[in-house]
Amino acid sequence: MTNAQTQKPDGLAAYITVTAAYWAFMLTDGALRMLVLLHFNGLGFSPIQLAYLFLLYEVMGIVTNLSAGWIAARFGLTSTLYAGLTIQIAALIALAQLDPVWGVTASVIFVMCVQGASGVAKDLSKMSSKSAVKLLAPKEGGELFRWVALLTGSKNAVKGCGFFLGAALLALWGFQASVWGMATILAVILAGVVTFMPSGLPQGSKKAKFSQVFSKDPNVNRLSLARMFLFGARDVWFVVGIPVYFNAVLSDGTAEGRREAFFMIGIFMAVWIILYGAVQGNAPRILKAANASTDEVVGKAINWVGYLTLIPLALTAAVLMLDTSAMLTAILIVGLLVFGFVFAVNSSVHSYLILAFTSDERVTMDVGFYYMSNAAGRLLGTLLSGLSYQIGGLWLCLLTASVMSALSWWAAKRLRAV
Repeated sequence: MTNAQTQKPDGLAAYITVTAAYWAFMLTDGALRMLVLLHFNGLGFSPIQLAYLFLLYEVMGIVTNLSAGWIAARFGLTSTLYAGLTIQIAALIALAQLDPVWGVTASVIFVMCVQGASGVAKDLSKMSSKSAVKLLAPKEGGELFRWVALLTGSKNAVKGCGFFLGAALLALWGFQASVWGMATILAVILAGVVTFMPSGLPQGSKKAKFSQVFSKDPNVNRLSLARMFLFGARDVWFVVGIPVYFNAVLSDGTAEGRREAFFMIGIFMAVWIILYGAVQGNAPRILKAANASTDEVVGKAINWVGYLTLIPLALTAAVLMLDTSAMLTAILIVGLLVFGFVFAVNSSVHSYLILAFTSDERVTMDVGFYYMSNAAGRLLGTLLSGLSYQIGGLWLCLLTASVMSALSWWAAKRLRAV
């Protein structure tokens, strides 16, 4: 191994390069989700069929995160980061081959498979980026919380821009041209990241064993369970319920009406994610926890998920009392933005705690296991989003979100002092 390979990289330069790669990926990930959702909703797919399109994406996220930590420990962090970007490019190119003359079943199966590949790509990129922060951040002065909050917050702001980009591209360019354009841009960015990535990040070790993926630390396992229910609480309304509901109330059924609805839905989803990312990035300041101990942050994690549980419960009551109306739409928008604020604080605290609980030696393993739980929560939320909306409509989506949030609080209550 050369000196360049063993030398620790310049922390800030490596952090900037890793963050840039993550931004590029999340921009296309957000755009692709909106493209697929709105395109197939416009083709008449039911809520449960729309949920099916994203199920394999989440299933592969579980599988990828379970193994990605071991792969990174074995082959190195840069290898998994580059692999994630490359697979996303391949998924975009494959999706561009979708033929409008295919039947519903063939289209669903094909898009599910492509989304599955995209799920692999996303979680390889996420695990690599988050693990790198643990290794690159200064160890003193609360810098770890600040660095991870900045990475996570900026990533979600970029993904929010991707939501709007996807809706806008669908309205202006159409499905296939948009997908080809994103694949081309991401390929250029990958080439730039490979060129400018500093040397010195861990190159992997053949001694890493797959059995080490499963953590024996109770705090890692309990936090992972809390994370699963937290993201289930978001995706149970976010993936299918709210976009389909807004499309129904905002579109008059004409081509022009659908186009306007696409823009409005894309703007809302983009604003929600961007504000969510901004709050995540400022979570240490919001919580006055930049220099707080890990035990103090654990207490804040328990309190804030308790606050979160109340919001979808209140929105459920609003939906049942007001039915569809302009007032209800306004209440939903405001309420879901408040949900986003509280959710973002919870998410940022979790992202800090997993890095605080783990060690440098186990970081890729524990982060991979933690994000496996994250993917499991998204899978559960995605399935329940389509199912609950089809059975009961928006109120059942929101009530289910409240139940999931309460389960996250129950798991967080079991975290112990370190």
